[in-house]
Amino acid sequence: MTTALERPRDGASAEWPGPLPGAEPLPGQLDRWLASRGAELVAIRRHIHAHPERSFHEFETAALIARELAVAGLSPRMLPKGNGVVCDIGEGDRVIAFRADLDALPLADLKDVPYKSTVDGVAHACGHDVHTTVLLGLGLALAQLADRGELPGRVRLIFQPGEEAIPSGAPEVIAAGALKDVAAIYALHCYPQLPAGLVGVRSGPFTAAADTVSVKLTGPGGHTARPHLTADLVHALGRIIVDVPALLDRRIDPRAGVSMVWGSVHAGEAFNAIPGVGEASGTVRILNREAWRQAPDLISQLIRDVVAPTGAEVEVTYRRGVPPVINDRMAAAVIAGAAGAALGADRVVEAEISMGGEDFAFYLDHVPGAMIRLGTGVPGSDEKHDLHQGDFDVDERCIEHGVRVFVHTALAALSTGAF
Repeated sequence: MTTALERPRDGASAEWPGPLPGAEPLPGQLDRWLASRGAELVAIRRHIHAHPERSFHEFETAALIARELAVAGLSPRMLPKGNGVVCDIGEGDRVIAFRADLDALPLADLKDVPYKSTVDGVAHACGHDVHTTVLLGLGLALAQLADRGELPGRVRLIFQPGEEAIPSGAPEVIAAGALKDVAAIYALHCYPQLPAGLVGVRSGPFTAAADTVSVKLTGPGGHTARPHLTADLVHALGRIIVDVPALLDRRIDPRAGVSMVWGSVHAGEAFNAIPGVGEASGTVRILNREAWRQAPDLISQLIRDVVAPTGAEVEVTYRRGVPPVINDRMAAAVIAGAAGAALGADRVVEAEISMGGEDFAFYLDHVPGAMIRLGTGVPGSDEKHDLHQGDFDVDERCIEHGVRVFVHTALAALSTGAF
């Protein structure tokens, strides 16, 4: 991959235009800075979109980001595997961090656009190209303030690999020291259900924990005319599928927001033969962190209890995915206020809770923080291409909105003593 921005830069246009922040409100300065750099950010987004990389293989994307940060006079550090970047801006013992994810999905890009994916079967169908570009824009903007001594502290940019994988990339990034000295962390996620220009913010549960559970039943098999002489695995699977979610609802506080849904069931081939092997697998999604901690043991035991009377042998595999994202109250208040200052108070709405998973939750196990939803839909359009669909695309004006919100958030978080 080669950078889309291999062209001479106009030194004047790269500077933060206008008077010092004390002489002019920040929104006016951002207006002019984005007017000079906005097209460049869109070009970067389109380049990343056209050259997607799968989870943990984001080497060229990371290299591109590192080059752009270095050109801005910053000192980016590659993660140990070379598929992610960490970059500090400014000085200070207390750090405010921002995270973006770099990876794409194993989906075909179905759009007819000049920046369509050039990699067969891989596409940025979740908006990570936008997340990355917004974070880069934040870094380029803050670099100008830092050069002038106008950044009141230290900000850390975290460009993370492997968000879409299980296990995901956040634990590796944390293990590499990305949260050292961090007082609070922020992130955003594309949200096509909101038009560009709006952001969704909420305190408390934001996305759900997302785990998987697989069940394998075995028995001697037999004739469907004589189920009493064997273990009827199809019947046992039916009981698991129906009874376990229902029992779970009675064993966990309903306020915990638990959803157990089976996605795959298979047993046998012949209509008149009871099979010797049957399998089912599904997802477990939970909004409450304590309930999430209890889930593996509880669900595994419920499955065994339901199977026991059937005579089948059972093997349960419960696989952790990601914890729930639970936004810190103060962090959510800071970014909500910053978004209102950046876009207008009427542009900030309450975000809905999602039962989807997000590995940003791993950072929140260590430090307070908040994730918001960035509106990416075309204003006035009824056509909403959802995330994880091959035709997903964004209104690219969302990039400058995201940069505005992040710049305001960085300055507000550095200025508050809440963290």
